Amino acid sequence: MTGSVSAARLPSDEDALRRYADELGQRYDRNPKDKSAALAYAKALHALDQNAQAVAVMQGLAITYPEDMKVLAAYGKALADAGKLQQATEVLDKAHTPERPDWSVLSTQGSIADQLGNHDSARGYYETALKIRPNEPTVLSNLGLSYALAKNLPRAEETLRLAAAQPAADRRVRQNLALVLALQGKFQEAEDLSRRDLSPEDAAQNVAAIRQLISQSDTWREIQTGATKKARPRVAAPSSPARAGNDGSQL
Repeated sequence: MTGSVSAARLPSDEDALRRYADELGQRYDRNPKDKSAALAYAKALHALDQNAQAVAVMQGLAITYPEDMKVLAAYGKALADAGKLQQATEVLDKAHTPERPDWSVLSTQGSIADQLGNHDSARGYYETALKIRPNEPTVLSNLGLSYALAKNLPRAEETLRLAAAQPAADRRVRQNLALVLALQGKFQEAEDLSRRDLSPEDAAQNVAAIRQLISQSDTWREIQTGATKKARPRVAAPSSPARAGNDGSQL
């Protein structure tokens, strides 16, 4: 699922990202109460898959600023990234109000619901977020994955194509679309899409990695099998309703 600690742009090169994180870490160590430094540092840690450390940074900031909704939102997202879903839910509930809803918090709440298998509830969060931020690609991407987890791959593809068509769509959004295309056996389309971000050789390797992900994940393999059975015509009786999976994986 897409969603991050803050909106700051990060270096795309891993070595540059590590240097950036080290610089932010030094700034944070000098003043752990520096809100902008802590938020940016947690974001960089998340990008380096150091989610437990990102949670620790945000937890300290939340103790310092317990009423700051921006801080609570970032803390809740960090908890969600670290898989601490119950804690994330409790924090995110305090990070916005019905009078002033935050679309990014709603999107994260939706991703948590999806990871818990509550796909109908998740789509409710996404649809509310899209009313606030129409055509936001990260929310559309999460919504598309939610349809995929519910084994509705055509609707997932339609939603992810809309997400990928937005000017602000990034590689993660296109990667999620490539996954859904691959789940339907559209490997060449998935590879063509990957070439927007990768060389032809890397795009081919990327699709091979997606194939491996599907083959090794019980959830994605079940979705692929269930969707195939649902699409196959049956003479004796209609297909039974699809059962949703319980996974919030993000590439």
